[in-house]
Amino acid sequence: MRVRVKLFAAARELAGASEVAVDVQEGATIADVERALLNEFPALAKIVPHARWAVDAAFVAVDSNVTEQTEVALISPVSGG
Repeated sequence: MRVRVKLFAAARELAGASEVAVDVQEGATIADVERALLNEFPALAKIVPHARWAVDAAFVAVDSNVTEQTEVALISPVSGG
């Protein structure tokens, strides 16, 4: 199945897009989406360990399931004052 992932801030810059799509198996989890995303966009490896995942506007753990209808977002770490 194809899952769309919204990217923000540094993730958007590293991938060169605000939204990308990755292919994963039915019954996939965020961990599967993360692996597929890193396979397609290796530059994201710099921030993924420090980023948060959201599904349908709520932060989730990497073992959360996704579907093609799920809104997935990779929230880059933020800093500043």
